[in-house]
Amino acid sequence: MFKKLLLGACVLAIAGAAYVRLSPTDLARFAVAPIATEAGDTATSNSFKAARQITTPATDILQAVNAVALKTERTQIIAGSVAEGLVTYETRSALMGYPDYTTATVIDSEGGPLLVIRGESRFGKSDLGVNRDRVEGWLTQLGPLVVPAS
Repeated sequence: MFKKLLLGACVLAIAGAAYVRLSPTDLARFAVAPIATEAGDTATSNSFKAARQITTPATDILQAVNAVALKTERTQIIAGSVAEGLVTYETRSALMGYPDYTTATVIDSEGGPLLVIRGESRFGKSDLGVNRDRVEGWLTQLGPLVVPAS
């Protein structure tokens, strides 16, 4: 009896891991431009959005974001491009391969152009702060190209 329960648990674990790794991404849900009207941060239990004033043209800042993003381990572009002005990246966790989606764009606001980066987890109710850490890490690497949040 114990062996059957153990085997069943193993099968369920493998099926769950396969689903996380192989299920298709809903680009209509994740590859959309984040919205902001002013600089600042917004967080939920499974996402983080940062909007920053920029000190360089939109194309240059998106190229810099792209370079920083693609240096991040287990990160790849899944939609958009710098030329399109909207890029969505998928970053997978090291152990289980859980996907997080991070989208970057530049939008016009009354105070000038804003770089808006939003990271969101696909699975679960909480991201344990990994999206905040990733987005803030990218902003730190951009240095003087963005105005720090006040």
